[in-house]
Amino acid sequence: MRILVVEDDIQLSEVLTEALTRRQYVVDSAKDGEVAWSWVESMKYDLVVLDVTLPKLDGIRFCQKLRGCEVTHPAHRNSTSPVLMLTARDTVADKITGLDAGADDYVAKPFDLEELMARIRALLRRGSSSSTASLCWGSLRLNPSTFEAAYDNKLLSLTPKEYALLELLVSSGRRVLSRAGIIEQVWSLDNSPAEETVTSHIRGLRHKLKDLGAPDDFIETVHGLGYRLK
Repeated sequence: MRILVVEDDIQLSEVLTEALTRRQYVVDSAKDGEVAWSWVESMKYDLVVLDVTLPKLDGIRFCQKLRGCEVTHPAHRNSTSPVLMLTARDTVADKITGLDAGADDYVAKPFDLEELMARIRALLRRGSSSSTASLCWGSLRLNPSTFEAAYDNKLLSLTPKEYALLELLVSSGRRVLSRAGIIEQVWSLDNSPAEETVTSHIRGLRHKLKDLGAPDDFIETVHGLGYRLK
């Protein structure tokens, strides 16, 4: 799952990014509302963590703009994504303003990090039924809630990126994924690796799947195009 963190406090942004990444989310971060807006126009997000007091485009106007997107606008695919607002303002009137702007939850600073993570998990469960359903492809089973994968009922030992890549392949079915497309979906925008990194991860996945009985070509290479499950 991909989360956008919009926070102009650099230290807090780094703490949130690290905590979410450690929990196996793909995280992009923006320091002002205008940069964040350019990203919601180009990328689909499962959730937005949004500070209220932002330079250039504040959180209230950002949220109103996102919720009011026309169907033809590039950001429309994020118009229903859950939004969790962060703010130092904790009056009832401030909370009402944030919720009326379209936020799904409103958390006052300072906050407990574990409570914030729990609120994020709750919003993600509410926002996507797939977050609690297993993903299946033949003998392969993935649980997006626990980030666990098993082949033929035997647990796969995967790194966070390997799990994210395998989930993307299963979700895509027979659609061929290019290496550039995989990088866009599995890595954050400011931490994109070389395409050879995808090749290395695919090789590692094939090896681990084969150890549990999967065929060599369970992940199929479509020469010149990319990868898909067979």
